[in-house]
Amino acid sequence: MSSQKHEFIDAVKLGNVLVKKCTKCGHKHLATVYFCQNCGHKQFENQFLPGTGTVATYTIITVPPAGFEKYTPYAWVVMIIDGHDLRISGFLAGIGSPAQLPIGSKVKIVGYDDRGIILEKQ
Repeated sequence: MSSQKHEFIDAVKLGNVLVKKCTKCGHKHLATVYFCQNCGHKQFENQFLPGTGTVATYTIITVPPAGFEKYTPYAWVVMIIDGHDLRISGFLAGIGSPAQLPIGSKVKIVGYDDRGIILEKQ
């Protein structure tokens, strides 16, 4: 596993999101990038953002893939990180119906495991 992936996972385990910030224009990127999507610059610095946000969309899983049977029902959530135009997805346990998770609900990153990024309702 690359050191960038380790850094990202270590940040998530602490409830944060590691982003790459362009040193020229300040545009933030979630993924490994080689040039800024905004200005084309090729230098970045690490920045850590709080792992809080709002639900943009999700899907409720009631028929899980192999290995995830013990977790159902759950939601795979796309959240918008507070104060930024960045989206990240993660696992939110115990969601069985849309009434339990209205769009716009507040969520936060609380960890990382074999399911990926783990979210919790605030």
